[in-house]
Amino acid sequence: MSEANDQVSGTSKKVSRRKFILGVIAGGAVVSAASYRFLSPGSHHRLSSMDAGERLITLNVNGKPRRVDVMKQETLAFTLRYKLGLTATKIGCDRAECGACTVLLDDIPHYSCSVLTHTVRGRAVTTVEGLAAADGKLHPVQQAVIDKQGFQCAFCMSGFLMAAVGFLKQNPNPTRAELAHGVSGNLCRCQDYNKILDSMMHASELMKSDSTRRS
Repeated sequence: MSEANDQVSGTSKKVSRRKFILGVIAGGAVVSAASYRFLSPGSHHRLSSMDAGERLITLNVNGKPRRVDVMKQETLAFTLRYKLGLTATKIGCDRAECGACTVLLDDIPHYSCSVLTHTVRGRAVTTVEGLAAADGKLHPVQQAVIDKQGFQCAFCMSGFLMAAVGFLKQNPNPTRAELAHGVSGNLCRCQDYNKILDSMMHASELMKSDSTRRS
């Protein structure tokens, strides 16, 4: 029995939390896809009248086309996390209040929990996973968080990053007060706003440095 327990324990240690979550997501995507195709024995006539193209759509996510089945009432946050496996997009309040689910749509920050997935066809969706360069170099906003250790629990971090990226694209030289206003749609449970603003102000400096080097 002891040997069997050791083998089970050793196996569990090899399974990371992230791999477990992604496995659950993969299983959930299959169940979700099946659940709205086969609702009940009497639903076949109703479903057959629906155009399959309305469910299977192509999204431009982080610069790549992604084919995914979606329901008409499905939110972008749900699609990103549970069907495309982009778990950096967090679902906090799920009612457009906390900002944890913020993503960029055509470089403009939006609460993805309040955007229906089928409405973003033809638009560029960017999540935290799409910020780093192809060679792995972090985006200045990501690097700034590392440099300044701007978050505690970091549940809200991805939303703040996306809000800051969107704001700094439009306002590359903000004052601290302007930046605070620019990301004010995001809430931090740890209330570590000073460190967050320190990081985001540092990010604006890194972005200007990158721009100067390129020019």
